[in-house]
This record gives sequence, C-alpha cells and structure tokens, in this order.
Amino acid sequence: MLKQFLGYAIPSALAMCIASLNTIIDGVFLGNGIGNQALGAVNIVMPITIVFFGLATMVSVGGGALISKHFGANEDERGVSVFRQVTYMLIIMSICLSAICIIFSSKIVKIMGATETLQPLSAEYLSYYAAFCLPSLLGIAFNSFLRNDGKPKLAMVSTICGTICNIILNYIFIFMMGLGIKSAAIATGFGQIVTLLIALPHFILKKGKLSFGNQKLELDTVKEVFKIGVPSFFAEAAFSVIIFVHNLVLVNTIGEAGISTYAIINYITTNIYLILLGITLGAQPLISYNFGAQNSKAMIEVYKLSNKTSFIIGALFAMICFIFGKNIIGIFTTDKDLIEMAYIAVNINNLAYLFIGCNLTTTMYYQAIEMPKYSNIICAMRSILVLPIVLIVMAKLFGANGIWISMAISELIIITITYKAFKVDKCTQMSLSNMTV
Repeated sequence: MLKQFLGYAIPSALAMCIASLNTIIDGVFLGNGIGNQALGAVNIVMPITIVFFGLATMVSVGGGALISKHFGANEDERGVSVFRQVTYMLIIMSICLSAICIIFSSKIVKIMGATETLQPLSAEYLSYYAAFCLPSLLGIAFNSFLRNDGKPKLAMVSTICGTICNIILNYIFIFMMGLGIKSAAIATGFGQIVTLLIALPHFILKKGKLSFGNQKLELDTVKEVFKIGVPSFFAEAAFSVIIFVHNLVLVNTIGEAGISTYAIINYITTNIYLILLGITLGAQPLISYNFGAQNSKAMIEVYKLSNKTSFIIGALFAMICFIFGKNIIGIFTTDKDLIEMAYIAVNINNLAYLFIGCNLTTTMYYQAIEMPKYSNIICAMRSILVLPIVLIVMAKLFGANGIWISMAISELIIITITYKAFKVDKCTQMSLSNMTV
C-alpha cells in the first residue's frame, strides 16, 4: 500500500508543486517588472482565481470519486459515463464564469476590497485571467481524471510543460514587450492551454478506460457529483475566504503595506498548500477504489499515510522558510522594510501548515467514502465559523502578529473538534454498511 500511495501521491504532489510555480512566477515577474502595487492587485483577485480552481476541483473530485468507485466495483461503463457528463458540466461552468468576470470585473474587485489605487490594475488582471477560464478548468480536471485512469505521471508531465510555457511567456510579455499586469494572466492562460493539449490525447485516442463520446446529462449523476464534490469547492473557497478576510482586517490594521506583505506570504505559501492538496488528491483514487472494493483496512492505511506525509512536508517547509526566508522574500521585492515585515509574518503563518494537511486529507476522505456532510462541516469551520472569530480576536489583542498566527490556531482548533466529534474508523464502517445495504 505504501508503494501504491507513493506512486500516486508523489506525482500528484510534484504536479501541484510545479503548478504553484505559476503563481510564484507571476509574483516574481510582477514584483520586479512592475512593482509592489501589481503584487497587491493580484492578491485582491487571488480569492477569485482560487474559486475557479475550487470549482474545477469540486467537479473533478466528485466525478473522480464516483469513477474510481465504479472501477473498483468492476462497473467500467458507468465510470466512463460519469467522466463524459462531468466534461459537459465543466464546459458550461467555464463559459458562464468567463462572461460574468469579464463583464463585471470592476465591480467584483471593488467588492473584494480593492482600494482606488489598486482597482484598475485588479480589474484588468481579472478580465484577462477569466478569458482563459475554459482551458484552466478543463486542464485542472483532466489532470485529476488522468490519476483516476491510472496515469499520474502523465498528469505531472502536462503540468510541467504548462508551467515552462508560463515562465517563458511571463518573461517575454513583461520584460521584453512591457505589456503590464495583464501579462501574468495571459501567460498563465497559455500555460493552461499547453497542459490541456498534452492531456487530451489520452482521452481522445482511448489510451485508458476513460474516453469522450455521446452522453446525456443525467440529473441523478449531476446531483451525486455535486454532493460528493461540494466539500472540495468549500475547501478551496475556505482558502479564498481566508485571504479575503485577511485582506479586510489588514487594510484596517496595517494598510496597503499589510496587503503587500500578505501577497508575498500567499505567493510563498501557495506552493506548500498545493503540495499538501496534491498529496490529498493523490490519495483520493486509492481510497475511492478501495471503497468500491469494500476494503476498509486499505482505506484507513492510505488516510494515515496521507496525514503523516503532509505533516512531514509542512514541517520541512517551515524549516526552509525559517532558514532562507529573507532570501526567498527578496525574490519578490527589494523593499527592505517589506522584507523584514514579511519574514516575521511568513514564519509565524507557516505554523498553520503543520495542521492544514490533516484537515485537507480528512475533508477528502469523507468525500471518498460518500459522507460529504462531515467534509462540509470541516470546510465551514475553516472558512466562516472558526477563522474569522480567531482572526478578529487575535488582531485586536496582538496586532499584526496576531493576524499571522490566527490561521494556525484556527486549524488546530478544527483538528481537535473533528477528532472529538466524528472518528474516521467508525464513519468508514458506517459508510460501507450503508453501501452494502
């Protein structure tokens, strides 16, 4: 089981790590090529981009859990049917999102907390980013389905190629052509197109079980995909809400300097967050498959392996930032005061990543065993129930440092509540019993 887990988790984590470089690279080029205001403007839009990612993850995890379950139960045709329906759903969602964000970009960034200075830059970035919504959502989802179809390495390769394209185009657009803040959005969009083009032949040429074909949308299947997948959206939305709430508190506590500091934190920590999410997504096909095969021992073993791996990675990341933090922050800005502020903030904030992996894994596990109500509870606590209260209280008591430590306290509280309220072993047996019935 360890070999199987690593065979899925490592390529998935590497793919997410490389994908996170898209965000980091945008920050490096924008900070050095345009300035700190560009960093702040993109940080205002970041909750929206995370929602895009969350929607793609919602549909792909919900669909992927059903696909792997059907494969585990030797119901391959049913698994293919779910894949085709999910593809249609993603296309419809992408077109709607692009239209809304392009038409109402200025109003959206204003709602997200953009100041008068940052509003034009934020709106411009959002408009161009939203134009590539279709390849972005399909690229994310198809990479997930490649893992469900037993091709985690191909998913990793497609992500690597898309990231390389993004790096090259970012440099050309910002430093050679001087296109401004829209450069980062356009480069990221073309990178997602490359990722999608590499993934597509697997399904078009029928190299695995999953393939394209005529398939009507079935209301029951759509409901089931959303029911299982909604917690994945909430998990990403929780991260989006975390950023949004932080931005509001920072504007009132520190000002634009606080937003720029938080932007740098997000550029750095997005990497580790997506690696932890990659570990979780790598474990999902194994848990879902064994759920279909009714192998509870294997399911629990994968769950524990995912938690242990996430904790080790979070601890290593915190150590790296403590030792090399100022050098890493210096990549994004040359402002010495900002570097000092961000170094303290990053190291306090990183304590949260000792616990976030456990909450992500537990959220995904309850989706995989078709008990999404527990996943929804965890996500609600992470975004709207626990964090805002902790953040406001800590900001009033300890100022800036209270803001940076609030997420770690919030995540630890949620782990404690989750462990006390519903146990994984008991819920696993309950879910398997319900499936048998």
